[in-house]
Amino acid sequence: MNFLAPLALAFAATIPVVILFYLLKRKRVVRLVSSTLLWEKFLAETQASAPFQKLRRNWLLLLQIILLALVVLALARPFFAGEVKGGRLLVVILDGSASMQSRDVAPSRFDAARDGALELVDSLDRTDRMAVLLAAGNTEVKQSPTSNKPALRRALRGCEPAESRGQMLDALRLAQSLTRELSNAEIHLYSDGALTGLDEFENEGLNLVYHRIGEGAENRGIVAMDVRSHPEDPDQQAVFGTLINASTNTAQARVELRFDDQLVESRVVSFGPRESVSQVFSVRQATDGVFALRLTDDDALALDNEAWAPALRPEPARVLLVTLGNRFLERALLSAPRVQLATAPTFEAAAGDFDVTVLDGIAPLAWPAGNVLAIRVASTNWLEIQGELEAPPIVDWKNTHPLLRFVSFDNVAIGSAIAARPSPWAAPLVESPGNPLILAGEMGPDRFVWLAFDTTQSTWPLRVSFPIFMANAIEWLNPAARRAERFQLAAGDPLRVALPDGLREARIKAPDGTEAVLTVEEGSQEVVFGGADQRGTYTVTVGTNEFFYCANLLDAHESDIQPQAELVLGRYARTEATEQRLANLELWRWLAAAGLAVLLFEWWWYHKRTA
Repeated sequence: MNFLAPLALAFAATIPVVILFYLLKRKRVVRLVSSTLLWEKFLAETQASAPFQKLRRNWLLLLQIILLALVVLALARPFFAGEVKGGRLLVVILDGSASMQSRDVAPSRFDAARDGALELVDSLDRTDRMAVLLAAGNTEVKQSPTSNKPALRRALRGCEPAESRGQMLDALRLAQSLTRELSNAEIHLYSDGALTGLDEFENEGLNLVYHRIGEGAENRGIVAMDVRSHPEDPDQQAVFGTLINASTNTAQARVELRFDDQLVESRVVSFGPRESVSQVFSVRQATDGVFALRLTDDDALALDNEAWAPALRPEPARVLLVTLGNRFLERALLSAPRVQLATAPTFEAAAGDFDVTVLDGIAPLAWPAGNVLAIRVASTNWLEIQGELEAPPIVDWKNTHPLLRFVSFDNVAIGSAIAARPSPWAAPLVESPGNPLILAGEMGPDRFVWLAFDTTQSTWPLRVSFPIFMANAIEWLNPAARRAERFQLAAGDPLRVALPDGLREARIKAPDGTEAVLTVEEGSQEVVFGGADQRGTYTVTVGTNEFFYCANLLDAHESDIQPQAELVLGRYARTEATEQRLANLELWRWLAAAGLAVLLFEWWWYHKRTA
């Protein structure tokens, strides 16, 4: 036990004074009264000649001594402290991601985390130091290591959460660099545990203290949204949305689809426990605009209840097919929605401008500009040809890529294929052992898809996945679709605006109405706006043109607000949530309450005796 005001123990000297009062005889004033004259001699004989009398057992004296001792101890402010060595370095990381704005803990999880960090500041020894990091949209050092408690409190109170996913990896790397080679250092993480990608710290031996924040998971949210051409009706747009229920209870929610803030459709969605539900809305779109999905129910996290997606008017894709007569390929391309197909035996024989060029085994004299789907022919800038493969088996394909959506390569046999080494810009989508069969990638503003085999020398055109792949390829290569993708970004990401020749200024209006004017030097062709931290629609004006950029959360990890009992650091390492430990626990309140109880008992005892 320690004392915050040990000098107050000097008041213990008053205890002997109280005992002295009980030892002293009471001095009486003598008054002559006729009725007591006969007793005067007797009283004189009983009076002691000494000023002190024998101390007798007295309950009142005992209660007063106890009361005085409790008061003295309360003034000395005793406290219990854990066995903590001084000279420590504590690095506090506040999780400022979107899920920390959940209201299952009043007023929010982030406020509770900040209060916990402030209590940790109060418990610091005078030789301890602390640093404060905020893992929000970016990792920020709010306070470098210091022992100044007022500065630490100011830094913590100045932290605010973001509307995006937090940069926890960067924060942990920075904390690791601050604590490396220090034996008496701790990293205190205040978070709900909605973290991924911590495998790199499995063998790092972080002295990590995980303070879990949050109590429930009562939340429904929008985790995905996309606008594409309707696969069955080319005149309509299909708005896709994925919703999740993070709680362990069944739930219902009303979801609304709006276009330019006008209600298009509303429906009620039912969820099972911890279930995701996909919804598809079919809409006729006459003008460019912004679609918005909105959940109207009240739950713990409001940031994931709305999402936005820009949508351009559906326009046909002008496709040139250079072939010597591949009827399977031609029919597959014509089955894609909104395709204007032209065919030619050579690229040089074609006339006109095209959005997508499909080369079916025919190499042009000059490689076409723009987006290209090349079948068994490649530019020397794309990859390095290494030979020929006979009957290569298909061992893997990445069905998460937009090109392979709803595409399967089961029971597909290939006669022969080109053996090639891809460039770093190209990602293999379909592979045989040691060799890619389908590649996709981007070089500057253009996109490319490459097939290593002749489709007519395979069983693929006889499978239903063949026309689906061609439709996906045309949609992915279509510049109009890519422009729509460019107008959608995650909250916190930089907003990039292309500038036409001769223009050096762009005006950006944020969702809250604030405006910023960005200018660039002559010759620059792009403006980068780093302040897209708010969710919503950004209006960008360049010259006489106006564009809409949409920033969303759309993160399943942030919407799943179930607090995690432990953090997974790789395959074997775990960090369990730590219960909060009380440090510097003062006892004066309890001592003062005990003193009051003694005083009340004395009052009761006195009135009991005199009643």
